[in-house]
Amino acid sequence: MLQGQLFVWKATGKVDKGPTMLRQESARPALRVLLLNPPFLPRFSRPQRSPAVTRSGTLYLPLWLASCGAVLEEAGHEVLFLDAPAEGLDLERTLARATGFAPDLAVLDTSTPSIAADLDAARTIKARLPGCYVVLVGPHASARPDDCLAAPAGPDAVARREYDYTVRDLARVLAASDGAPAAGALAGIAGLSWREGEAVRHNPDRPFLDDLDALPFVSRFYRRHLDIRRYFNPNAAYPMVTLVTSRGCPGGCTFCLYPQTMTGHRLRKRSVDNVLEEITTVLADFPEARSIFFEDDTLTADLDRCLALCDGIRTRGLRFTWTANARADLPGAVMRRLREAGCRLLCVGFESADAGVLRTIRKGLAPGAARRFMRDARACGLRIHGCWMFGLPGDTRESILRSIDLACSLGTDTAQFYPVIPYPGTAIHAEYLSRGWLDPTTPARWLTPAGNHACVAGNETLSPTAIEALCALARRRFYLRPGYLAHRLAAAMTSPDELRRTFRAGRRFIRHLLPGAMARS
Repeated sequence: MLQGQLFVWKATGKVDKGPTMLRQESARPALRVLLLNPPFLPRFSRPQRSPAVTRSGTLYLPLWLASCGAVLEEAGHEVLFLDAPAEGLDLERTLARATGFAPDLAVLDTSTPSIAADLDAARTIKARLPGCYVVLVGPHASARPDDCLAAPAGPDAVARREYDYTVRDLARVLAASDGAPAAGALAGIAGLSWREGEAVRHNPDRPFLDDLDALPFVSRFYRRHLDIRRYFNPNAAYPMVTLVTSRGCPGGCTFCLYPQTMTGHRLRKRSVDNVLEEITTVLADFPEARSIFFEDDTLTADLDRCLALCDGIRTRGLRFTWTANARADLPGAVMRRLREAGCRLLCVGFESADAGVLRTIRKGLAPGAARRFMRDARACGLRIHGCWMFGLPGDTRESILRSIDLACSLGTDTAQFYPVIPYPGTAIHAEYLSRGWLDPTTPARWLTPAGNHACVAGNETLSPTAIEALCALARRRFYLRPGYLAHRLAAAMTSPDELRRTFRAGRRFIRHLLPGAMARS
């Protein structure tokens, strides 16, 4: 079922804290809600941790908005879900679809690079649909609610951090007040920042959700509203379905966006049985899907639970390939169990070869762990996507060149090389401001004109231009090695999935490997 179709669903109960069972109802819902991933650049991947138009053509499924939509439908509301970047909708076509639906409430996702366009979409919706209450959600709105609400003719409110139940509670208040809520009613909604005349009010934070099993399955919302073939990640067989089995990350990395702006650092987990039930649902409802991407910040943060999940997959005879995020300190014995349960690839943040840099960003890893990790991964047949970040505090040209050497020698299947991007709401953003590396009076150029990641700040020794040049050098050195090209060709020839994935990502990525590509973009 494609995006934009309208459904009304109502909850009928729960069984053993499992998935919420839904049935279609003919009665009019309490509220009409537009959930919008707003238009910006074509194929702009807003829901990922570093939003951009990626060089590989990656486009993340809108997991957070979809989770909110599932909660709203469970509460009896009618939802129109529009993912403008995925559907290729500009603002006018988006508004035409929204106007036909006549929403009472509009919920717009945000990101730092796109925030000017996000605010423009909010203003335009309010102008065209004056009875619609407009709320912003997402990392940027959570980090900068005052800025968002101070925008002229801007949104009515911001739902901060995890917003599933904040938006649900707001919808209940709006339905009860015929769209004109009293200030006292809004003041009781935890996690909401809102405008009262010219003033901005901030309600206390909503406690992070502990019982994640209480959430309806996001995959059922996908089935009703999304076409998964619009989305792509080169680290997973295409097409894929994205799920999370936990929220929050116990790691303390200073640069990581979602734990610092959305989910916090306390790990909260769905039960293994609940996850297995949703996997079973995905395999039944998406026969076209070739893989599942577990988009937890770190699926392997709780090793015992991770192994129990692997055992459950095998015991239930669930046959599918999957991808997950992990750390480079994962034991080899655990990797073997992951592989036996169908894991195809792990995305791992190596970040730097310099021990001092890793300490500065509180990565909690030593460079030597990377080689041991890769030996174990190769031994059990796991593919690895390595993530590297240049221009961190303490980085020099020499330390970055060592990182490039290490990246090439590790033999990961793929790698990404990003400049450090200090998003608002992160500890590294505060550090860069305090050290004078970011100018708070000048809007940062978060993206190149083509929408690729840009370097917004230098460090002690390197300028943004120098850091971007080193990222381009790293991509050329890694991907144009004769041995690497031969390896990728051989892998593509062994599997139709690998061939499709390599071709789809490679045809977009190859132009970025040419000298001067960064300057042209």
